[in-house]
Amino acid sequence: MGKLFLVPTPIGNLEDITLRAIKVLKEVDLILAEDTRTSGKLLKHFEIPTPLRSHHMHNEHKQVESLVQKLKGEVTLALISDAGTPAISDPGFLLTRACVQNGIEVECLPGATALVPALVNSGLPNDRFVFEGFLPIKKGRQTRLKQLAEESRTMVFYESPHKLIKTLTQFVEYFGEDRPVSISRELTKMYEETVRGTVAEVLEHFTAKPPKGEFVIVVGGMP
Repeated sequence: MGKLFLVPTPIGNLEDITLRAIKVLKEVDLILAEDTRTSGKLLKHFEIPTPLRSHHMHNEHKQVESLVQKLKGEVTLALISDAGTPAISDPGFLLTRACVQNGIEVECLPGATALVPALVNSGLPNDRFVFEGFLPIKKGRQTRLKQLAEESRTMVFYESPHKLIKTLTQFVEYFGEDRPVSISRELTKMYEETVRGTVAEVLEHFTAKPPKGEFVIVVGGMP
């Protein structure tokens, strides 16, 4: 029986990859990558010659069965996403579940993920928190926001630059303008920045300064 490795990759700074991750990526038979162009640059940088195969949200459903058969045939696979830990708002869950159901060993290496540094860096309580990832785009979005308005734990969200203003505007509506928030962008990269304040204050900041990059939003729970 083969084995599936879930391997975190850097979210920006290439020095954040672990020595063990490099070793595993060199030793497996095949690497499954969300975007082979992005991952190809990473492998080239660390001189990893292992073959790459595309595995993303649009084809993962079709590939799961054939990949399970490969793993049953003693093939070792590593799954990586474009950045961070696989299956955290990225492909990985379906294949991992299928491996567990078929008695195939799965091992997840520790490593980079954007939510942890943003949470710890926020200054908000982090002993108990909820990770929400990306909010629903349309259906169910308002329902989810109404539910989260009553959440007492710190909340962590991912958001893209073109939706940040809309999301913060809705936070004012559902959470109140005085709710504390910390927004980190471009973590580990050259233009890394964290903006803290009330929801109204950070909304004003990013309205005046158009958002660029990838964002992690940390919101204080209901007092």
